[in-house]
Amino acid sequence: MIGILAGGRALARRAAVATLALAAVFGALDAHAASLEEAKARGRIIVGIQGDNQPWGFVNSSGQQDGFDADIARLFAKDLGVEVEFTPLAVSNRIPALTTGKVDVLFATMAMTEERAKAIQYSKPYAGNVISLYGPKDKTIAKPEDAAGIAIGVPRSSAQDKAATDMMGTVATIRRFDDDAASIQALLSGQVDAVGGNQFYLQRLDAAAPGRFERKIDFLTVYNGAGTRQGEKDWNEAINAFIDKIKSNGEHAAVYAKWMKVPVPEFPASIPNIPFTVQ
Repeated sequence: MIGILAGGRALARRAAVATLALAAVFGALDAHAASLEEAKARGRIIVGIQGDNQPWGFVNSSGQQDGFDADIARLFAKDLGVEVEFTPLAVSNRIPALTTGKVDVLFATMAMTEERAKAIQYSKPYAGNVISLYGPKDKTIAKPEDAAGIAIGVPRSSAQDKAATDMMGTVATIRRFDDDAASIQALLSGQVDAVGGNQFYLQRLDAAAPGRFERKIDFLTVYNGAGTRQGEKDWNEAINAFIDKIKSNGEHAAVYAKWMKVPVPEFPASIPNIPFTVQ
């Protein structure tokens, strides 16, 4: 009986090892970084997008991915003649999802920074975004020194994380959260005194607490590009050609008017140390 039990345990262990091995294999297959032609052959592209950052990317009341980036991604899929599958991502896992092959491309409010350009390939810019500090109207923050001793919330690894840290990191405490929604909630609940956010934060703050908050300091204007893996010339060329096309035929302006409610900015022809094409 003891031998039978021991043999059973050994078989169970071998089965468990085999199951883990198969899971690893299938996990690797799921995370396979598809080429453009492979994506076309399967009939869909997998797009990484923000899941809770209106109006850039969010899930609407019908449970569908919606927003500016979603509409741009749908136009890209249509241009390729394929379907689009969205993978909602938090700020901090956008680049890992791309580099590990879980998504084909990022249309995910990807502000173009030198640091990120070391890890991913950017397209030409297709959106502009003003990054600012927001706080209560009854608190004076007109210059960096006014932030001494306060706590500033930011989404981890975001453009506002870098901007707030660079400008105020020596005088204020920078508290990092997983995404924009968590950062905004931290301000509303009093966990932080101010937040670094994009140009639409005030709308969201006013919706939750009308008239309580205001824009304090503008950090910088950033531009967003689509993100692909480094060295993947096929994806980069296809996206750049698509961006040129929708800018010239009016589709880009229509999406901008729908979601941004501001004129389309003039985009830079180049940004230092951030190539728009595969070198």
